[in-house]
Amino acid sequence: MMDWNNLLSTKRLGSSNQKLSAAHEDRTQFQRDYDRLIFSSPFRRMQNKTQVFPLPEHIFVHNRLTHSLEVASVGRSLGTILSEKLMQQYPENPFVSEIGTIVSTACFAHDLGNPPFGHSGEAAISNFFEKGAGQKYKSELSEAQWKDFVLFDGNANAFRTLTHQFNGKRAGGFALTYSTLASIVKYPFESTEATKPKFGFFQSDKENYYNIANELGIPKNAERGYARHPLVYLVEAADDICYQIMDLEDAFKLGILSYDQIKELFLNFYDPLTEGEKLAGFEKTLQNVTDKNEQVSYLRAIVIGSLIYSCTAIFETNQEAILGGVFKGSLIDRLPEQQAAAMKKVQEISIKEVYGHRSVVEIEIAGYKIIGTLLEEFVEAIMNPKETYSKKILSLLPEQYKTTEETAYFKIQSVVDFVAGMTDVFALDLYRKIKGISLPGVV
Repeated sequence: MMDWNNLLSTKRLGSSNQKLSAAHEDRTQFQRDYDRLIFSSPFRRMQNKTQVFPLPEHIFVHNRLTHSLEVASVGRSLGTILSEKLMQQYPENPFVSEIGTIVSTACFAHDLGNPPFGHSGEAAISNFFEKGAGQKYKSELSEAQWKDFVLFDGNANAFRTLTHQFNGKRAGGFALTYSTLASIVKYPFESTEATKPKFGFFQSDKENYYNIANELGIPKNAERGYARHPLVYLVEAADDICYQIMDLEDAFKLGILSYDQIKELFLNFYDPLTEGEKLAGFEKTLQNVTDKNEQVSYLRAIVIGSLIYSCTAIFETNQEAILGGVFKGSLIDRLPEQQAAAMKKVQEISIKEVYGHRSVVEIEIAGYKIIGTLLEEFVEAIMNPKETYSKKILSLLPEQYKTTEETAYFKIQSVVDFVAGMTDVFALDLYRKIKGISLPGVV
């Protein structure tokens, strides 16, 4: 059984310091984690990474950064509500009150490892190794190393981004607390134990996770890997709530779904037989607000608020199973019947009309072509660095991604680090220049 007294730790990766006291601090250690993420370059770069829809010039839709900000807001609410409950059980633990900060920080970081061009970016990297030009390197890698690439996962890459000591950087990467780092690992097992492209850490980074898990008292899972840190469930719930609900709002703004469709989908979360008074109140508010965008925002807000309270109640009800490492699925999977049916309808509409929309498919296709080309050029160069052309290509590789390692795995991984960290705009610009489509200084 996991213990909150162990799970909430201020020990930092890469630091030999013991756990730091919570007393006499202007900013707690967990607030320092929060600030460290906010001011980081990888966090800022998310503003130019696709969430679902291409980044249009005139209509606002969510990018990775705005999505992460909203997830962090929901995560803070989930964590704060939980901490208020736990403070009654653990009055002597000074870190329980910081759960809202830990969860919101982990939410900031949860998409940090996602490559450009939305969800297809991960698939494009996997495809390069499994079916593309990267197939020829399989013989130079172990089975586990090969799986890291053919099952490439943004979750594992987020953990790497936060923990790996890149060239010229300090030990421990961002040097975050163990509790914050453990809270982002949604799939606490390595690629060799994955049945699909979902796993928590690469071969190169697994020792870091093992050390974190052992320090926090996270047990091994009977099926594979480790149990989740309990706060992972709150981070996951915040992400699930936001991307399901906020994608609908974007679809409305882009004219993919009508106002009536959106209104019906949102009001489906409430039972007219038992929550008729609430629904009447919603309708009254809608009558006082004439702007359709504002009406959709209002409906979205009340649904998110309702889901926050449902998820915290589910966590509290199942806390023993969660701490025992035997809870199955996600908090969203356990929603009450009315909300579960409404969420299922949202998912069905999203898959049919939103994620399959022409603009989404077009950027996914472009992502495959751009990412595949960049990987082909840079991996070939780093594997054959003495060639004249290779030297020119490698001169474009930033210093932090250069490696002195001689093994194929670490060489290839340095290129994947570089490509996965790109923004959509940078990847497109570099692709055009390498292909000779555009030249510096030439209009």
